[in-house]
Amino acid sequence: MVENRRAAEQGRTISWALGAYQDFVERGLAAVSDERIVARIWAHDHTVWNPNPAEIKNRLGWLHSVGVMSRNIQQLTELADTVRAEGCTHVLLLGMGGSSLAAGVLAKTFGPKSGYPELVVLDSTDPGAVLACWKQCDPARSLFIVSTKSGTTVETLSFFKFFYNRVVDLLGEERAGQHFIAITDPGSPLTSLAERCRFRTTFLNDPHIGGRYSALSCFGLVPAVLTGIDLNLLLKRAAIMSSDGESSSGDPASLGVILGEMAMADRDKVTLVTSPGLEPFGDWVEQLLAESTGKKGRGILPVVGEPLGSPENYRNDRLFVYLRLAGDTEYEKKVADLERAGHPVVTISLEDRYDLGGQFFLWEMATALAGWRMGINPFDQPDVESSKVLARLMMDEYVKKGVPLEEETSLIDGDIMVFGGPVSEDPGSALASFIGEGITDGAYIALQAYLQAGPETDKALHRLRVRLRDRFRLATTMGYGPRFLHSTGQLHKGDAGRGLFVQFTADNATDVPIPDDPGSSASSMTFGLLKKAQVVGDRKALKDAGRQVIRFHLGSDVIGGLNRLTEALA
Repeated sequence: MVENRRAAEQGRTISWALGAYQDFVERGLAAVSDERIVARIWAHDHTVWNPNPAEIKNRLGWLHSVGVMSRNIQQLTELADTVRAEGCTHVLLLGMGGSSLAAGVLAKTFGPKSGYPELVVLDSTDPGAVLACWKQCDPARSLFIVSTKSGTTVETLSFFKFFYNRVVDLLGEERAGQHFIAITDPGSPLTSLAERCRFRTTFLNDPHIGGRYSALSCFGLVPAVLTGIDLNLLLKRAAIMSSDGESSSGDPASLGVILGEMAMADRDKVTLVTSPGLEPFGDWVEQLLAESTGKKGRGILPVVGEPLGSPENYRNDRLFVYLRLAGDTEYEKKVADLERAGHPVVTISLEDRYDLGGQFFLWEMATALAGWRMGINPFDQPDVESSKVLARLMMDEYVKKGVPLEEETSLIDGDIMVFGGPVSEDPGSALASFIGEGITDGAYIALQAYLQAGPETDKALHRLRVRLRDRFRLATTMGYGPRFLHSTGQLHKGDAGRGLFVQFTADNATDVPIPDDPGSSASSMTFGLLKKAQVVGDRKALKDAGRQVIRFHLGSDVIGGLNRLTEALA
């Protein structure tokens, strides 16, 4: 193995085996040093990425999050102690994408400390998911966090209006506001809304931090401290990595160059292999890489949650990154087999879960550096808005003109309806033909599940994903909608266009109205209609970008429909 010398000499966390690609990385690291890239990033020099400072100069606050948040630990801890003393049992985080991912990762990784409330994240407009969250908590003993940088995120504000009205109904308007806190940017519409509804408090985040770079800011750490996570220790680990990130030969620079060079050499499918105790971290990395790099016809595809196979399961488009927790050996042999077969492998070693504090900064800096190597701006998201605009258009046409949201079917077979794709006799053949006919160099499969998440649905999607990977030897990704629109949606429309997109929808067992305003019983929209508009809007955005899309509507039997598709691929 060709190792980072400092990893061996100074206890660094990263080592790698890149085979024929090692020379590219060495040249890239030399360029980082010669061009003073790291020093220029710390100096907020936008010309590292673009002569135009737009969406760069005002997006570098994450570099200083560790110091800023370290000075606010006492305030956050006091809030956690107060909430705990009041008998709070649940914290319900209402947010999408960067406003909720890091907090969700920490909650799943650590769980609540004894005596502290459990954190539940709602980031789905599926009506069943909304109702499930409501049933999970006792409003009188719950705290609701409304989390949105812009203060205008339609999903988050819809969640808020739904839960606020229900809390008012149960506890009264005088008491309801004390069960809500806001996290947002200064001057956002949410600040005035929180004041009007008399929220307990509002945390104003640094406006110079983009959502996906906000893990170590209020967005990630306020929910974390409420569940009893030791912020002192988490930020101490982050500070160590931040210090290393000031060096042109440190771990963040090394990982960034590797990511960028591998992507430029068409090893752009970064497949994350994690020790079981670190699995949730992949969801955060997925958004960071996809939304930061998927633009201008380029991109790094993060492959998260795909089971690790044998070398013969993979084409020559993968870079494997192995996050290994000390003492865990579950994937050692399989990773070694991949390395021996010539696949490039990066290994990142963590002593314990609190090293995730350092990992947040490591990946943020590495992604910024990868953007430099790829010649893109890693802080903007030019294609994210397209789906939002089209979804709003679909909703306006439905509400004002009665235009149906449904599309014309290409096949109906039992409970399954197929939209788009090649002419076929049955749904299984339609899926196989769609993938088989769409394969090009660098192709990948994206499963987009506009379904209510749950263990059985997870298993059924997992089986289908593995079957597709093994049959076609393509990288596979899977995301629940519409949350992935705030995660991988930018990559889907902004990369080289090699994705094959498979959408899944189903009947809603029930629907839930969205109040027009907090405290009002009037409603002109439901969560079911909002989700359907997002499906149709994203499908149109993908097709407008020249992407290949097929949709399977599974009716009322989601598991049966998914299993049927899987069995047809045997």
